[in-house]
Amino acid sequence: MKNSYKRFNYRVKRVRRKIKGTGDRPRLSVYRGHKHIYAQIINDIKGVTIVSASTLSPEFKIKLNTSNTVYAAEHVGNLIAKKAIKKGIRKIVFDRRGYTYTGKIKTLADAVRKHGLEF
Repeated sequence: MKNSYKRFNYRVKRVRRKIKGTGDRPRLSVYRGHKHIYAQIINDIKGVTIVSASTLSPEFKIKLNTSNTVYAAEHVGNLIAKKAIKKGIRKIVFDRRGYTYTGKIKTLADAVRKHGLEF
């Protein structure tokens, strides 16, 4: 357990070294927990979260009952993309943390792209 935690943290730090969210291109950070999926768009220069969405959001609760599926990740991606477009954000930098780009992470990213955000 300790070694897998260290490897994951190393991957998180490696990804974050390369990615910075600016005012022009904020960072879309994704966290995948055991039960829920969280996404937020962050301006790293100001240290402010601009938009956030998760499976715990009130808008999400109306649509689905399950929160830890690929289908739920797609809805979270749709939700955060709609909120970002309302705020005037069109270009972002995708921060997948230490997660591999498959499954829920890929589905969320594809849903965000489908709504017109560029990374």
